[in-house]
Amino acid sequence: MSREETNRLKYTIALIAEFADRFGIGEKQAFNYLSRFKGLAHLATYYDVIHTLSFDDAVEAMIQVCRHNGGGLR
Repeated sequence: MSREETNRLKYTIALIAEFADRFGIGEKQAFNYLSRFKGLAHLATYYDVIHTLSFDDAVEAMIQVCRHNGGGLR
């Protein structure tokens, strides 16, 4: 695995953990939610921009994407 792939993976794991903490859910639930409502796809597409944001802003971006795609977490 290249260094960039490792960095992407670590960032994704950290962002999922932050998302889970924000909503008081488990990390597996957060992963499933982000996957179902296209948050992870958005992260994969726009990683170059998203990883430059603070974790709070990145989580907010994921929330907005998921809500736009039918997610109901508030």
